[in-house]
Amino acid sequence: MSYAQRKDLSGNRTLSIILTVVVISSLLYAIVTGLAYDVVKHAAENLKVIDVEQQPPPPQQPPPPPKDMPKVPPPPVTPPPLVQVNTPPPPTIQTVTAPPTPPIIPPVVPAPPPPPPPPRKTVSAQPARGDVRTAFSNDDYPAEAIAAEAQGTAQATLTIGPDGRVTGCNLIKSTGNNALDSTTCNILRRRVKFTPARDSNGNPTSDTYTTPPISWVLPKD
Repeated sequence: MSYAQRKDLSGNRTLSIILTVVVISSLLYAIVTGLAYDVVKHAAENLKVIDVEQQPPPPQQPPPPPKDMPKVPPPPVTPPPLVQVNTPPPPTIQTVTAPPTPPIIPPVVPAPPPPPPPPRKTVSAQPARGDVRTAFSNDDYPAEAIAAEAQGTAQATLTIGPDGRVTGCNLIKSTGNNALDSTTCNILRRRVKFTPARDSNGNPTSDTYTTPPISWVLPKD
């Protein structure tokens, strides 16, 4: 036991002795004053209550290590391994840019069409010798038609070339006899000559011409 502990214990005992003397003195006084019974009872209760509590001895500290003992360093502390955490890249925010508003272009008013050219003044083809019917005679009457006693009236539309010659013959009215119709177109191609038509510049050009009715009558003996 250390010196401090012994000193505390001695102080507690002294305090207990003083308290005991005070209590006994009080009892003697109570007996003298006639209050022995109450005082004795009260003192007995106080004696039960008053008790000197002894403090428990402090825990013994371990003896210090000898001075000659070498100091053992603490074991090295290994840090925990580093765990690599794959942090995902931040999300890419795509900004959608609205296309620019095209400028409003007013509609283009089309230009008025050019005026039509003035009508071309052309000159129609005309027969060089007057009436085409003068090209026919009784001597041209085909023998087949005479034998068949055929007669009739023919009419044709002719195509006139730039040189005034008949290049085409189309019957629009038939005599009813093939020999008379064929002879009509043959004579018109071979004998009739036209003054060619001319365009607005005065140049010769092609044209068409419709003949008057051409009558075939059986010749008299």
